[in-house]
Amino acid sequence: MTTTKHTLTKLVQPYLFFEGRCEEALEFYKQALGAEVMMLMRFKESPEQSPGCQPADGNKIMHVSFRIGDTVVMGSDGRCSGKPNFQGFALSLSVKTPAEAEKFFAALSAGGKVEMPLTKTFYSPSFGMVADRFGVFWMVIVPQEQ
Repeated sequence: MTTTKHTLTKLVQPYLFFEGRCEEALEFYKQALGAEVMMLMRFKESPEQSPGCQPADGNKIMHVSFRIGDTVVMGSDGRCSGKPNFQGFALSLSVKTPAEAEKFFAALSAGGKVEMPLTKTFYSPSFGMVADRFGVFWMVIVPQEQ
């Protein structure tokens, strides 16, 4: 078996579909995590009609890039089916101190569902899991000091 060396830098980024609630999610992440919008385009601003969304959806978000810390997350209102289905993955938020973990965990928990309360574990001084009010699953962790 031979391997091919690629000269392009590889980057995997999360892309979240909010099924019509993207703007609300952005405001939530701005307040909860200090997210910063880098780019935002609405369906009505697209030079081409996007399949799957009706003209009445023109103010919905076609694409957004936003930064949380050093990570760029992308998102959209999606195909506007109204059926969000976040399963099988989580976003992991690494913070420096248990106090920061408490702050962000509390913010993400507002209107969401705590799956595992923040607690000390063998691998972290503070770790917890929560599904936010949009159904996005988050793991908040303070990495163990090496």
